[in-house]
Amino acid sequence: MTDTPDDHRTALRQLGLWGLLASWEQVRAAPWLDELIAFERAERQRRSLERRIRAARIGSFKPLADFDWRWPKKIDRAAIDELCALDFLTERANVVLVGPNSCGKTTIARNLAHLALLAGHSVRFVAASAMLTDLASCESTAALERRFRRYSRPALLVIDELGYLSYDARFADLLFEVVSRRYLRAATIVTTNKPFAQWGEVFPNATTVVTLVDRLVHKAEILAIDADSYRLKEATERAAAKAKARKRRSPDAQTS
Repeated sequence: MTDTPDDHRTALRQLGLWGLLASWEQVRAAPWLDELIAFERAERQRRSLERRIRAARIGSFKPLADFDWRWPKKIDRAAIDELCALDFLTERANVVLVGPNSCGKTTIARNLAHLALLAGHSVRFVAASAMLTDLASCESTAALERRFRRYSRPALLVIDELGYLSYDARFADLLFEVVSRRYLRAATIVTTNKPFAQWGEVFPNATTVVTLVDRLVHKAEILAIDADSYRLKEATERAAAKAKARKRRSPDAQTS
């Protein structure tokens, strides 16, 4: 379907190309106008994506295409494939990835965050310890409110590695406030090495833990992963390969 002159004027206005709008009668029939609008839209989309990727702070990650699905003893690949469709974002639902250290939780979370960025959503990726320390360091109510907005506004917030450290009750209250502000308004992904029954160990003596979990799991996809450490597997394989290479280079191997 060919764009009409009205479509072109609307596009120029949306793109802020005021010089062309001011010269509308001279350019309205120009054969290059469609192409110029397309170029400008593509460039702005590219720059927008770059800005959002920088702001999201996802970091480097292994794409799911390279994920070793045979390594985990337990993982619901079909559920993860469904999450990649990003329906949980439009449903404003949460995702909780539970499993031991180095089982792929963060890799999956980073891939979902990247897909959300490519789909045009705002994303923030943050380690649980970094977010809670950031909030706890605020010295005024106004500064704390600004920080809460930082974590409540994105369409997707990824809180990584919750459970590796213990926190006092104030940190539990801060996390509860973040989750509450996002509750039913925006999607949150949490990766944790602790099942919910052990969150009392993460926030000992905190009275908000039960309510925090209740808010988080309502309308949530909870995926449990069971696997030995993949980093330990890679380190073992790397050490074995180096030992084999050294053996091939040894004088005894060369003279035999």
